[in-house]
Amino acid sequence: MTIFIGGAWPYANGSLHVGHIASLLPGDIIARYYRQKGERVLYVSGSDCHGTPIVISAQKEGVEPKEIATRYHEEFVQCFQRLGFSYDLYTRTDEERHHHEVQRIFLTLLEKGYLYVKDEQQTYCPSCAKFLPDRYVEGVCPVCDEPARGDQCDACSTILDPADLEQKRCKLCGTEPVLKNTEQYYFSLSSFQDKIEKLLEREKHHWRSNAVQLTRRYLEEGLVDRAVTRDLEWGIPVPVEGFLDKKIYVWIEAVSGYLSASKQWSERVGEDWRPFWEQTISSYYIHGKDNIPFHTVIWPALLLGLEGLQLPTHIVSSEYVTIEKKKISTSRNWAIWVPDLLNTYHPDSIRYFLTSNAPDKGDADFSWREFIYSHNSELLGAFGNFVNRTLKFIEKSFNGELPPVLLEETFPSRTKKVYEEAGKRIEKGETKQALDRIFQYVREGNKYFDEKKPWQTFKEDKEICIQILATCVQWIRNLANLLAPFLPDSCETLRQQLGIEEDWNWSYTTINKICINHVQPLFERIDVNQITKEQQKLGAE
Repeated sequence: MTIFIGGAWPYANGSLHVGHIASLLPGDIIARYYRQKGERVLYVSGSDCHGTPIVISAQKEGVEPKEIATRYHEEFVQCFQRLGFSYDLYTRTDEERHHHEVQRIFLTLLEKGYLYVKDEQQTYCPSCAKFLPDRYVEGVCPVCDEPARGDQCDACSTILDPADLEQKRCKLCGTEPVLKNTEQYYFSLSSFQDKIEKLLEREKHHWRSNAVQLTRRYLEEGLVDRAVTRDLEWGIPVPVEGFLDKKIYVWIEAVSGYLSASKQWSERVGEDWRPFWEQTISSYYIHGKDNIPFHTVIWPALLLGLEGLQLPTHIVSSEYVTIEKKKISTSRNWAIWVPDLLNTYHPDSIRYFLTSNAPDKGDADFSWREFIYSHNSELLGAFGNFVNRTLKFIEKSFNGELPPVLLEETFPSRTKKVYEEAGKRIEKGETKQALDRIFQYVREGNKYFDEKKPWQTFKEDKEICIQILATCVQWIRNLANLLAPFLPDSCETLRQQLGIEEDWNWSYTTINKICINHVQPLFERIDVNQITKEQQKLGAE
């Protein structure tokens, strides 16, 4: 099987927060799982390095836009590495390869008749003396009367045009913008209405419910053609005479990164990108709710226009994350920044909490109390405790070695069932439910240890004690396999303690020779006083 996984491209104008990671983590879990199964996987993403916010930040600091983009891109790379993300390629949209590919896509769509020039009225700020990007026009949504920006209403998810907004104002200076004529290229999105409807009908069982509902709504309203060029300062130039001073708009450019990154990966490693795009594959697109239409409508339409490329099969779209029951606000510092989080907490604690409390079927709340208590009770108290007391007992009472013995009769079939059930969940993009199933198996292991009382049988019948402990070690060995996609750092430590040399796999496994090495706790307890300290940082200057 060939698997393509595309993670949404975070915008390189500020640090990552927990909402970003919560929406992107399923991609890494799915990629690691399929690699363990021995499947051929390509997992790509990158930093979105274009757009007016970067230009404005650069002007404030008196530097070039690329310097701002580079600063945050490098920070993103460090964060993803420390969190254990296993991208085959994490790139950036201001790479030359990406520019060339986006321009090639533009010219191909133009040649096939899917792009056309239209004289339109666009919002122009007389005070700033510039055309405004859609999201820099703010006002009131005409559908729900909530505050909105010119490309999309976050409250009701309506895709907007700046001209649609009521009470319009420039985000930069507050002036009411005017409408001014300008020529732009438009993409004939309406031409793909029927084919997108068929795609939704065919793949809806592989899409999260929010993606199905929103896409169905856009289709019922009718797809409308959208401008693909803008009068911007920073971005990819339109490769057409007479339009060279304009830029290809971000909503067509950023999603094209999935294809450009695949080709860039191909050049770097010397492998062919085509099997991931031109053959029958399973493709997973991982993103937040606000990116749904770009992945279920716009990107499929672009792919249909290019012809011969595989359309999305699985849409893994997360809802929003709140913090202490309040909406994340980066401007008010009501956010939990990933670099800060990584400086204090174990990366697997972050991965565990954001997966077990994933915003998969509704908004999820990041509570410091829940985060710290879940670490202490689940990671440390359940998984870490089962591992540590088993291996420490063997190290202390048997010098770290056990002879080969027959395992409990029901153990293999019970364990194989966990692989099967958790694997099916992951393949559906239900990573939270998969982790829940595996931790049920962790708790069963602890219960087995408690009921069999190896500390007592050690005194009464060492042969029975050895069988109990050997079963626990095999239990832990399989937990290392099962949890490796979720907790890669801890499972690598566990691999070393168990003396495992073979690669991870996703199937029932046994250790022929049990020889325990240098047992250390996988996790340390977090002081609950940390809860108040962290809560006090929220909203502070």
